[in-house]
Amino acid sequence: MMQRFVDAVLAVTKESVKTVTYESLNNIARLINGVSAILLTILPAKANVLEGLHGWELRPTFRGPRLPRWMENGVSSFNKFIHELPVDSDTSSMDYSSTEEDGDGMYPPTPSSQCSRMSRASTFSRNRGHSTGWTIFLFSWILFPLRFLLGIPIRFCRLFYIRRSTASPRGSHQNSPLHTVKKIHSIRDHVIHRTTDRRRGVIEDLHLAIEVFIEVIFDFFHKAAHFLLSPSEVLKAICRWFLSWTRGNEDTHGGVSDRSIPAATLGEDDPAPTETKTTLHNSLNTDARTCQDVITELGYPYEAIHVITSDGYVLLLERIPRRDSRKAVYLQHGILDSSMGWVSNGVVGSPAFAAYDQGYDVFLGNFRGLVSREHIEKKISSQKYWRYSINEHGTEDIPAMIEKIHEVKSAELKISQPDLEEETNDDQRYKLCAISHSLGGAAMLMYVITSRIEEKSHRLSRLILLSPAGFHHDSSLVFTAFEYMFLPLAPILACFVPAFYIPTRFFRMLLNKLARDFHNYPAVGGLVQTLMSYVVGGDSSNWVGVIGLPHYNMNDMPGVSIYVAHHLAQMKRAKKFRMYDYGSASANMDAYGFPEPLDLGENYGFIDIPVDLVAGKKDNVIRPSMVRKHYKLMKEAGVEVSYTEFEYAHLDFTFSHHEELLAYVMSRLLLVEPAQKQLRNEKSLRLRRKGQTNF
Repeated sequence: MMQRFVDAVLAVTKESVKTVTYESLNNIARLINGVSAILLTILPAKANVLEGLHGWELRPTFRGPRLPRWMENGVSSFNKFIHELPVDSDTSSMDYSSTEEDGDGMYPPTPSSQCSRMSRASTFSRNRGHSTGWTIFLFSWILFPLRFLLGIPIRFCRLFYIRRSTASPRGSHQNSPLHTVKKIHSIRDHVIHRTTDRRRGVIEDLHLAIEVFIEVIFDFFHKAAHFLLSPSEVLKAICRWFLSWTRGNEDTHGGVSDRSIPAATLGEDDPAPTETKTTLHNSLNTDARTCQDVITELGYPYEAIHVITSDGYVLLLERIPRRDSRKAVYLQHGILDSSMGWVSNGVVGSPAFAAYDQGYDVFLGNFRGLVSREHIEKKISSQKYWRYSINEHGTEDIPAMIEKIHEVKSAELKISQPDLEEETNDDQRYKLCAISHSLGGAAMLMYVITSRIEEKSHRLSRLILLSPAGFHHDSSLVFTAFEYMFLPLAPILACFVPAFYIPTRFFRMLLNKLARDFHNYPAVGGLVQTLMSYVVGGDSSNWVGVIGLPHYNMNDMPGVSIYVAHHLAQMKRAKKFRMYDYGSASANMDAYGFPEPLDLGENYGFIDIPVDLVAGKKDNVIRPSMVRKHYKLMKEAGVEVSYTEFEYAHLDFTFSHHEELLAYVMSRLLLVEPAQKQLRNEKSLRLRRKGQTNF
């Protein structure tokens, strides 16, 4: 009787404490949100900053419609239900092959998607010394209170996980097949992140930490009361535990066994369950999806190609393959971005999927500059790894990836189409177009010009440049102030801070979780959006939504070399699109053979392919006047160039769903036809002219 009374008192007290703490935390969150709303109302020009956010869409949702193109004109409720079933099922382990649509079974299926952390795995080890020691030490002490507070959920999750693991019998997984299947699905739901955003924010983590803490404390008092009121039962439980422990030691021959669960992967040759170790990181609910996960989850084929540059950097060239297609497109991202930007809007809203649906073999390039520092030199230092400018993007990264594309496509087409008539000028059996955004556009122009100067083939048939970098003298006051402060300080900063990035996993996880909180509390998200927009000159791009994209995750993220930032400041000061200035005539002579760096704008005459320039009227990062500067110089140099403007901000070219942009880009790509078709058209035209003459 006394035991029941104590249990009832403890239960009521526990629920009361939970209610008080939950409400206190919620009131604090509401207070922060309210203060943010007040600040947001008094900030100037907030309407212009937030006008691009349709309905406070601050969370990255991969917002393209889920229905494929064949269902756009209407679909019955039953078909819609059937189509939505795979969204909740596990499709990440299935093999996809580009030959399924093309009807050619000559090629093996493309690699299947594994865990989100495996897509960037390679034979090259990743180095984790991300920054100099004093920088990490300084940040750690400055942000120690915040780190301690937010580290509480992790500690209690570990404690709660250990308690739950030791409470279950050792053989329960093997004795209950139904329980095994449920456990497999539970672990898989934690490991494989689908297109649905399942992250927990910082506030949600604090809720979880409070719950775990309260459960642990009251569980201790409950057991203590039970021991005092029923000591005989406690002694029996201790004896049973001791006997089971000794038997467990005999079964393992004195060894210490790791906790593991049976798991099987769909599509393996041997479907028998294997032992998979569980880790705490799966319970942190961060979004660590990669471009591979997004592509395969939407039902497209995927292939990863590792490319090594001439200076030893390891790049990831990703592909949505159509192996027998003779139309290929290469998409290159901009600064602080990755290939994720080209697929982040789902099936219908993403340029990569739109190009694939039009029959193109799609290649997604990734520049050097990741926190993981992938390099053939396994223990490369931060100072050495980050010592590169835009020069290396245009003369090392892009050439290496395009040559790899040429190697792959030539080998595949030679097998699938051996009787294909080759072009008369080279051995290229396919047409390759390039789509680039921001910094990727500047690097692409640098690649084409330097290749032509060196009399090398650039292998491209058309360039589509979305808000390309290069000219920056017409910019906001913030960028001008940055230029004046950064130019004299960059050589000094480079000795201590080689790049701009978040150095530790904890703070990268914190950024990923805060993006979730910005969605849950719209006033806070709007305030952060407004402040970030002020920093970039009032550009109304969805900056908060972009921060929440999975390529800013706790495992890896893109960074910016201080030399890349210095290069941009140099071009802004010089009002020219030119290569990196090494600071002295002798250093420039060693690099270029001239005392001054090469002015790329004055060498636009070397561009021998059509170029389509696209500017955003709301773009305050690279203003339309700067894109028109490219257009004017190209026109004067005799380049076949076009210029178009859309009502976009800077990031709308990749991260927003705009049908008119996709329609325009696809129309420009379709202007380039495969070589064989062009030759046949020319032959038929000659025959027609000859027949008309004879007649």
